[in-house]
Amino acid sequence: MKRTLLIAFVALTAVAGDGYRVLNKIKIGGTGGWDYLTYEGKSNRLYLSHGTQVEVVDLGAGKVIGQITQLHGVHGIAVAPDLNKGFISNGSSNSVTVFDLKTLARLGEPAVGGQNPDSICFEPKTQRVFTFNGRSNDSTAIDAKTNEIVKTFPVGDKPEFCVVDGAGKIYVNIENTSELVEIDAVKLAVTRRAPLAPCEEPSGLAIDGKNKKLFSVCGNKTMAVTDIATMKVVATVGIGAGTDGAGFDPGTGLAFSSNGGDGTLTVVKLVNGKYTAVDTVQTSRGARTMAVDYSQHRVYLLGAEFGPAPEPKAGKKSRPPIIPDSFHVLVVGK
Repeated sequence: MKRTLLIAFVALTAVAGDGYRVLNKIKIGGTGGWDYLTYEGKSNRLYLSHGTQVEVVDLGAGKVIGQITQLHGVHGIAVAPDLNKGFISNGSSNSVTVFDLKTLARLGEPAVGGQNPDSICFEPKTQRVFTFNGRSNDSTAIDAKTNEIVKTFPVGDKPEFCVVDGAGKIYVNIENTSELVEIDAVKLAVTRRAPLAPCEEPSGLAIDGKNKKLFSVCGNKTMAVTDIATMKVVATVGIGAGTDGAGFDPGTGLAFSSNGGDGTLTVVKLVNGKYTAVDTVQTSRGARTMAVDYSQHRVYLLGAEFGPAPEPKAGKKSRPPIIPDSFHVLVVGK
């Protein structure tokens, strides 16, 4: 009997959460919606898309220290610290705003050629920035040193979030067809394409470079784990509703899904050879995107407070309004 209880205790401990909780809330304020956020470790900064601007947050000071303004439907931010450059995708003007990471001064705004650039990634091997253009179903490669367009090439229906492996490959979720594609950053072409079933409408994507795994979070409350070598889904994990962001922390081996629909953060871990949801952290409604701080093992999410939803009109579902000046960053950690 004692041996049975001991085995049960060990098994329970193995899948227990790592004690993640909301540690702090950094007020940003202002009005307008938000999309992606990017963490940059050398400067310990967060870059947040917010309405028509990008907010720059010093995490040590816990406050906004600057803004890049007069943007056009801002979606994502990519950073190249060694080049001292940042890149912002403007969905409304089909362009990328290039800025100096230290001074935040603008350095250019090349047109991408495609329509509605959304997610954006810096690929270090080629020193190129890639935008994924949701309306024209293609990607634009930009020379990060010169800001010149290299090529725009097709990738498939509605590309969503992108990640890089650091060795010349880029991976992107394709939302409409529930696929994952692999892109050669040198050849500027799709090299492999794979289904993500049973995942539906994948959005956020994260990578475990050491163990060659990709984590796609999906609209049907599922995280799909794909093995890069075979491009096959090797595991699925239940997550919360309304997800739009994924993350992976190589220091802890934990994967995350930010679920804005129910205001949760799902924590996923490889336990006894099986990917398992080991914790659910209560965050806030609408906190659907996230970034991971590898050094402090923290997760940052964007959110706001909402008022009561107005009465629906003509049978259409109404959305609760964002309370002005309530936009904030949630800091999740131990």
